[in-house]
Amino acid sequence: LPIIPPRSNRKAPEHPDYRRYRDRNRVERMFGKLKQQRRIATRYDKTVLSFESFLNLAASRLWLKTFVNTT
Repeated sequence: LPIIPPRSNRKAPEHPDYRRYRDRNRVERMFGKLKQQRRIATRYDKTVLSFESFLNLAASRLWLKTFVNTT
C-alpha cells in the first residue's frame, strides 16, 4: 500500500504504519533477488512441489549469504 498524501485541510494528520512499509520493502527486495535466479524466474519446473522446493533452496541460499564475510 503506497502512502497517499492526505488532504491539506485535514484536521488530524494520519500517521502511516512505518513497520508495515518496512516489512513490505523487505519482501519486495527478497522477491527481486529471487527473480535474478533464472530457474525461479522462468519456472522450468513442471510440478508445484518441485517449484516450491527450488524456491526454498534459493531462499535458503540467499539467507546463507548473510553469514559469509561478516567480519
